[in-house]
Amino acid sequence: MPQPEHQPTVEELKAKAYQPMEDAKVLHPFYRGKIETTLKCCVRDFQDFGIWYTPGVSAPCLEIKDDPEKVYEHTNKWNTVAVISDGTRVLGMGDIGPKAGMPVMEGKSLLYKYLGGVDGFPLMVDTKDPDAFIEFVKLVQPGLGGVNLEDIAQPKCFRILDTLREECEIPVWHDDQQGTACVTLAGLINALKVTGKKIDEIKIAFIGSGAANVAISRLIFHYGARPELARVCDSKGILHRGRSDIEAVKDEWVDKWKYCQITNEEQRTGSIAEALAGADVCIALSKQGPDTIVPEWIKGMSPDPIVFLCSNPIPEMWPWDALEAGAAVVATGRSDFPNQVNNSLGFPGIFRGTLDVRAKTITDEMCIAAAEELARLAEEQGLRPDYIMPTMDDWEVFPREAAAVAMKAVEQGVALRTDITYEQEKAEATEIIARARGLVQDAEALGYIKMPKGSKAPVPTRQAVRAVGRGVAADARAKGSAAAEEARERGRQLLADAREQAKRIVAEARSEARRAGGDARTQARADARQVVADARHEATEIVDEAVHHASETMDEAHVKARELVQEAVAEAKRITQEAQKTLGKSAEAAAEKGKQVAKEAKAAAKEAARQAKKARAKAKDKKKSKKSK
Repeated sequence: MPQPEHQPTVEELKAKAYQPMEDAKVLHPFYRGKIETTLKCCVRDFQDFGIWYTPGVSAPCLEIKDDPEKVYEHTNKWNTVAVISDGTRVLGMGDIGPKAGMPVMEGKSLLYKYLGGVDGFPLMVDTKDPDAFIEFVKLVQPGLGGVNLEDIAQPKCFRILDTLREECEIPVWHDDQQGTACVTLAGLINALKVTGKKIDEIKIAFIGSGAANVAISRLIFHYGARPELARVCDSKGILHRGRSDIEAVKDEWVDKWKYCQITNEEQRTGSIAEALAGADVCIALSKQGPDTIVPEWIKGMSPDPIVFLCSNPIPEMWPWDALEAGAAVVATGRSDFPNQVNNSLGFPGIFRGTLDVRAKTITDEMCIAAAEELARLAEEQGLRPDYIMPTMDDWEVFPREAAAVAMKAVEQGVALRTDITYEQEKAEATEIIARARGLVQDAEALGYIKMPKGSKAPVPTRQAVRAVGRGVAADARAKGSAAAEEARERGRQLLADAREQAKRIVAEARSEARRAGGDARTQARADARQVVADARHEATEIVDEAVHHASETMDEAHVKARELVQEAVAEAKRITQEAQKTLGKSAEAAAEKGKQVAKEAKAAAKEAARQAKKARAKAKDKKKSKKSK
C-alpha cells in the first residue's frame, strides 16, 4: 500500500519560504551587485577606441543631430529600460527608502536581461514628491528606450503612471500594476476554461485594493468581466457608495472612489467573509497569511470556486486548505506551489515586443494580447486544475509574448516599426533572449561569473564549444604548416649538402685518377671505382638521414596536434557529445596535416637521392670520357 505523501507543516513551509532570504544575505555581498556594464562591440586593438570614442564618435553624433530617430540605430537606446523607484513601497517592506530599495531594482534588471534580453538598470530617486518624480523621468527619457516604474506607494503611483504615459515619448510601465494584471488575467482565462465558467457571468471578489488589485480589476473588466457583479474589499471592508471615508479623499483616491460607484450592485457591506459569499472567483492581494482567509469563507463561495492567493511569501491561506474547503483551482505567487501567478512571466516578454517595434506606449490591449498568449501556451501543454499557467522554465513564452505584443502595437498604430510579422518578431526575440542567456552560461562555465561554494558551473554553450573547436583546428593548422615548412627546409638543406658532398667526392676521384697517370691507370681505375662506391654509400647515408629527419618531423607534427586537442578537451571538460565530435574533427584535421608533412618530407628525400644518383652518373660519364681520351 503506497505511503501517504508527506504534508509539509506550517513551520516547514515558512522555513522554505524564508530560506531565499538567508541565502541572499550571503550571496549579495559575495557578488557585490547582480548586474554590470559590459561591451557589445569589438575591440580589435587600441586603434578601435578612435572609432567608438573620439574622434570617430562625432560622425554618429552629427547624424543623430540631423535626424534624432537615428539614435535608435547608433546607440543602445532601442534596448534600454530604466527601473525607476523612490523606495516608498518596496515589496512587503513598505517605505524603506531609495538606497534600501536598490537590491530589488537590480533584481528586476537581472530578470529583464535574462528572461527578455532587455538591458535594464536601476535608477533610485530621492524624492517623495510625485511632481518631482514625474519631472525626473521626463528629463532622463532621451537616454532610455522605456521606463519601468517600481515600488511606488499609492495613490501617487496611479497619477505618476497616467501622467507619464500621456506625456512621455517612450513607453512607461508600472509592473506592480500592469505586469501583475497581465499574468493574473492569463491565469483567470485558463481557470475559467477548467471550471467551465464564463467571464461575463462570474462574480469576482477582489480582496485588497492596492495598486496591484486596482490594475488587475481594471484589466479584467476590460477583458469582459462585469464590474457590477464584482466586490472590492479593502482593510475597512467592501467598497460601496456609502464609504464616506473614501469620498472624503476622492480627489486623491480616484480609482477607489470610482469602484465605490461601479462595483457591488447589491451595495453589500461587511468584510472579507461577506465579499466572498456566493463569489465565483477570489483574487486576493492583501496581507500575508496564512489566516487572512479561512476555509469557512471558501466553503461559502459558489460551487467550484477559483481562488488566487497571491500574497508573498506566505499566501492569505495555504492552498491545500483552500482545496480541502472546495476550491476547484488554486493559484499562489510562489514557485513551490502549483499555478504560480508571477509577473516575471509578463514584463520581460512584453517589453521585448514593445521595444522591438518601438511602440510609444503599452496599452491595455497589448497587455491582454500578452495574457492571451500566456494562456494559450499553457493550454497547448494541457490544462489541469494544477496547471493553468506556464512556468519560467517554459522560456518559449517570452518570445511568443513579445510577438503577440508587437503585433497588437502595430495593429493599434502605436508602433513606429511596422514592417514585421509575428513569426519574424518571435525569431528576433528568440535570438536576443538566447544570446542573453548564453552570455551568462558561458561566463559561469569559464569562471568569469564565480559560482557559490557547493554550486556546479554549467557546461559551455554550443557556440562556445564550436569556437574552441575552430581555435584548436586553426592552431593545429598553423603548427602543422610550420612543421611542414621546417621539414621542407631541412630536406632542401640535406639535398644541397648531398650535392656538395657528391661534387667533392667526384672531384677527389678525378684528382686521384690524374695523379695515378700512365702505367698506374689500371690501379687508378680501381681506385676511382672504389671512390665512386664510397660516394654512392655516403650519398645513400645522406638520403637516409634526410628521410629519418623528415619522419621525425612528421611525428613531431602528430604529437603537437594531439597535445593541442588534449588541451582543448581539458579546457572544455564536461562538454556535450557534439563538442567531442567537433574536437575529434579538429584532431583528424591535424593528423591529416601531419600526413601531408610526411609526404612532403619523403618527396624531398627522394629528390635528394635522385640528385645524388645523377651526380654519380655524371661522374661516371666524365671518367669514361677521360679514359677514352
